[in-house]
Amino acid sequence: MLPEIVEAAREVQLPLLAVLLLLGAAAKTTRRAADTGLAVLVPERLRRTSTVGTGLLEAALAVGLLTVAGLPGEVVRTLTAVVFAVSVVVLVLVRRRDPEAGCGCFGGLSRIPVGWRALTRAGLLSAAALTTLGLEPAGWQVVASAAPPHAGVLGAQLLLLALLSPELRDVAARSLRREPCELRDVSLRHTMRVLRRSEVWRTNMPAATGSEPDDVWRQGCWRLLRYDATRHGRRMDVVYAVRVDGRRDTAVRAVLIDRGSGAVVASFGAVARTALPSPPRRLPRPRQAARQEAGRYDAARAARTLRTARAHPAGSSPGVHGLDGRDPDGRESTPAG
Repeated sequence: MLPEIVEAAREVQLPLLAVLLLLGAAAKTTRRAADTGLAVLVPERLRRTSTVGTGLLEAALAVGLLTVAGLPGEVVRTLTAVVFAVSVVVLVLVRRRDPEAGCGCFGGLSRIPVGWRALTRAGLLSAAALTTLGLEPAGWQVVASAAPPHAGVLGAQLLLLALLSPELRDVAARSLRREPCELRDVSLRHTMRVLRRSEVWRTNMPAATGSEPDDVWRQGCWRLLRYDATRHGRRMDVVYAVRVDGRRDTAVRAVLIDRGSGAVVASFGAVARTALPSPPRRLPRPRQAARQEAGRYDAARAARTLRTARAHPAGSSPGVHGLDGRDPDGRESTPAG
């Protein structure tokens, strides 16, 4: 019985590792993953590239674990073990470089600072990949011929992974607490990331004299950041408002304020709440349109408008005078008649 359980434990690692790698690869394609894990160790211009590249490598390994057997399968399993072992080293370096950075194992979901759980999980997954060396079946064959021992081992391992996954704890805590946005603690780093990805930031960036805010404060669900700026030789203040509750509509707004007069020169990012009128689905035929236009034509009103225009060729209207009794064009007012 024990040998069967051991063999089932080895075989079940193939589909399990493949699923974990696929989930991690899919999560790394999102933009939220660009500031976690390996991306922290590379220059900013290469962060997105390194994250996507890591995701593609994980996807390729997952496909190999599921479909490849024999000598090519051994190569894929060895590479998988190496990738998880290297990830342990990367996580240690990330923890030293930026203690607030997440591991990025599952993209933007892995934003909890790297701790012992993430390190232990990566080490156990590397050992799990090593146990698959020497197996004959591919991952899909293990799934097709699964037996009760496979289910028991899989359940126990999933429970262990759940205990070692800070992502699940974070999601559960958020869903249970649901703090109002006014009380939610959001790091300045997250606010800056949301701001610099916005179109409002790119629009006003040329006017700013620096890349870092001069003042930062919090007001309700918004974090406000002030930057010095110049426009047409005048000193300005660009004040950004970034919503902290993660909403995407109107998440970033800004106003450009003249420092001398205090007047608001321009505003950016406000989205209309009213629905815009949509064009008609089908235009009327020319004759039908002419009949509709004729029905709206008021001959008496048109005649009155024409008489008024002839009586006041300068564009003034009867009864409209300045404070000195003159028409708006400066002439003496004359009675119509």
